[in-house]
Amino acid sequence: MLTLHLRHQELATDAGGRTIWRTVETAQTVDAARLAIVVCDVWDHHWCLGAEQRLALLLPRMQQALAAARDRGAHIIHAPSDTMAFYIGHAARERIAGAVPLSVPAELPHDAPPLPIDASDEGCDTHDCTPHRAWTRQHPAISIDCTRDVITDSGQEVLAYLQRQQIDQVLIMGVHTNMCVLHRTFAIKQLVRWGVAVALVRDLTDAMYNPARPPYVSHEQGTALVVGYIEKHWCPTIDSADLVR
Repeated sequence: MLTLHLRHQELATDAGGRTIWRTVETAQTVDAARLAIVVCDVWDHHWCLGAEQRLALLLPRMQQALAAARDRGAHIIHAPSDTMAFYIGHAARERIAGAVPLSVPAELPHDAPPLPIDASDEGCDTHDCTPHRAWTRQHPAISIDCTRDVITDSGQEVLAYLQRQQIDQVLIMGVHTNMCVLHRTFAIKQLVRWGVAVALVRDLTDAMYNPARPPYVSHEQGTALVVGYIEKHWCPTIDSADLVR
């Protein structure tokens, strides 16, 4: 069993009658065998140098958390979008390729307030970077267990896997929080609308944000704003310590 400390934010009223956001943490015990972790777009390369540098700092902890969760019996779904050609014939890809959901839930209505940061310039904070598809595979620092893990970039295949494995809780880590982690077909917004219990691993993610754009804060503060936005409007978050402690 794993104990997850799920954190979300909710509107409340303080002692002076003012409306505030209140952080709430709830401990929840889950069966590791019914827990799946989605590794979202942790690519081998990125066109933004700053993004590559920040991911390099996250990779050792990602690997540690995934290895610990796998050892406890959790399912690992590697989701490096746009790179499935690299994994043709790979056992972890073949294990899920073409999987069809038992049923597709009717999508739940859900408000989608605007993000708190402006990434209309693609969010790169380093100079002389030109957007292009720089990635070819998942970063090799993240191990793939050929006997247990699966590889996909399809929301339908992820849903099929969750249903067949009777997954109760999904965690998602990776990059970038305000883009892929929210918007991919297997990511937070779609899972929430399907009614899937999902939580973000908040210390194992990064945002695409340039401090020269609104709200004119540091990159770290920009990422924290997106994490807070998710806690308020989409799903709870956990710290990776829940997986490795």
